[in-house]
Amino acid sequence: MRVISGTAKGRTLRAVPGEGTRPITDRVKESLFNILGADVRDARFLDLFAGTGGVGIEALSRGAKEAVFVEQGRAALETLRANLVITKLADRARVVRADVFTFLAGTPDVPYDYIYIAPPQYKGLWAQALRAIDANPAWLSDDAQAIVQIHPREFEPLALEHLMLVDERKYGSTVLCFYEL
Repeated sequence: MRVISGTAKGRTLRAVPGEGTRPITDRVKESLFNILGADVRDARFLDLFAGTGGVGIEALSRGAKEAVFVEQGRAALETLRANLVITKLADRARVVRADVFTFLAGTPDVPYDYIYIAPPQYKGLWAQALRAIDANPAWLSDDAQAIVQIHPREFEPLALEHLMLVDERKYGSTVLCFYEL
């Protein structure tokens, strides 16, 4: 696991000990950021179920204005904070120790341009998080995307009021689903 591009390019990220997280592979992360392109620059990024912080850190390295990482696991939080120090990107990051659903039930300080959702597999948490964002679209700026990382077998069409699935990309045992207002 490494930072692929930008100011922290090539830095190796620590992994969360144990089996509780499933970090994004470098191949999928590179594909994701190729899709997002230069739009990441100056964007506000929300990384839910942040784990190692690999996706939000990549966004910061590529010029995102801010990344907020929401994670509740202690080992993941320690790893995430260490990765922000390793990459020297902590000055534009905010780490929130919270349950994602409690966090999303609150009122956002600012809308986000990208919300990345990569929860533990096979628990339906991705759909629950997407529904929480759909119920309060103030989390999203006008041109925002909510991006879900799941195993292809987890995907199911969701009846959403404000969000619409606009793209879906499969990379082996990972699918990225892109939702917009």
